[in-house]
Amino acid sequence: MRSDVCGSLAMQLTSDDFRGLISRRFFNNFLPVPATCRFQLAQKLPDFELAGVDGTPHRLSDYQGKPVVLAFTRIFTEKQYCPFCYPHLVALTDAHKQFVGLGATVLLMTSTNMAQSKVVQQDLSLEMPLLVDPSCYSFRQYGTGQALGAPLPAQFVVDGEGRLRFQHLFSFAHPNATPERLLWAVRNL
Repeated sequence: MRSDVCGSLAMQLTSDDFRGLISRRFFNNFLPVPATCRFQLAQKLPDFELAGVDGTPHRLSDYQGKPVVLAFTRIFTEKQYCPFCYPHLVALTDAHKQFVGLGATVLLMTSTNMAQSKVVQQDLSLEMPLLVDPSCYSFRQYGTGQALGAPLPAQFVVDGEGRLRFQHLFSFAHPNATPERLLWAVRNL
C-alpha cells in the first residue's frame, strides 16, 4: 500500500464539509445491524444489476467464466470516507493489476449516489468498475450489515461458475480482507 500517498490523499478527500451526509440513506442505515453470513462456501450467489459510474449496467452473471472479487465499500459522501475503507480502496487500486493478471475482475460497490460516486471514481483514479447502489439493496442482499449511516464493508470472491469461494464480513478486529488475502483466494480457486 502507498502509505505516503494514502495519508496525503486522506487529508485531501476528508473534510469537515458534511453536506450530503444526512440523507434518507443515512437514516435507513443508522441503526446497527451486524453483518450476517448468508451464504455457504460453494453456494451460487444471487445475481444483481447495478450501474457503474459510466452508466453501464453490471450483473454478476455478466462475468460467468472468470473469477470476480466483490468489494462492498463504505463511503459516506464524496468527501467522507470510512477510515477503515479509504486505505483499503487505495490498496485495492494498487493491487488491481495483480487481480487482472490472475484473470479476475474486481467490482467495487458503493452506496453513494451517482454524482458522489463519479467524484470518488475520479479522485481515487479507480481502474476497476465502481457500481452504484444508493438503495443499499445489494448490501442487504449480501448481508454486509450497517451502522451509523452507511452499510458495512465486505468482500466476496466468486469463481467462474458464480459460486462463493471466500467471504470476509466486517469486524472491528479485521474490517476488510487485505488485497493479499483476496489475491490468495483468487489464486486458490
